[in-house]
Amino acid sequence: MEDWKKEWQPMIDAIGLNFNEGRKQWGADSVERGSIRQFLEPLEFDCPLHYDKAAANEYGYSDVVAPYSSLFTWLIPPYWEPGMGVFNRAERNTPVTELPLLVVSTDLAPPTPFYFATNVEVDYIKPMTVGDRLCRVGDVLLSCVPKETKVGRGAFLTWETKIQNEKDELVAKIRLETYHYFPHDK
Repeated sequence: MEDWKKEWQPMIDAIGLNFNEGRKQWGADSVERGSIRQFLEPLEFDCPLHYDKAAANEYGYSDVVAPYSSLFTWLIPPYWEPGMGVFNRAERNTPVTELPLLVVSTDLAPPTPFYFATNVEVDYIKPMTVGDRLCRVGDVLLSCVPKETKVGRGAFLTWETKIQNEKDELVAKIRLETYHYFPHDK
């Protein structure tokens, strides 16, 4: 095995581990009618379940249903809150100090300076309706594959995260694959 790949062995050994057992990370906002409307407008998505409460009630929903494709709108925590510093340098293209996406922080992986998402799969279990508040529950490492690519040396990590509403009902399962890497020297 190449030396740089050995740095990823602690992550490989952690496959199957839940890195956020018992922790809930809440989305920034509850599902709200106005945001559903704004999500629908550019799509011209004309389904009464998404804007007409009476129609939603007729089909057994408690309120207007958010489109499944809007899941991340309600799931991602705020990018900024009062007192929080988002950027640590003034240069152009400076990365944010903390990115509230679905990337899991761990001390087991080498501290790579870059990453990008390579794949996402979502199993939608339960509809989201107006008033629901979503949270991310647990992050299970499904795989860690060290690999050298054209952009650098790193590893493909696949995580599974469960999404629940405020009633602890399972709303979705997300499998996210990311590539974390050290860029090749130029």
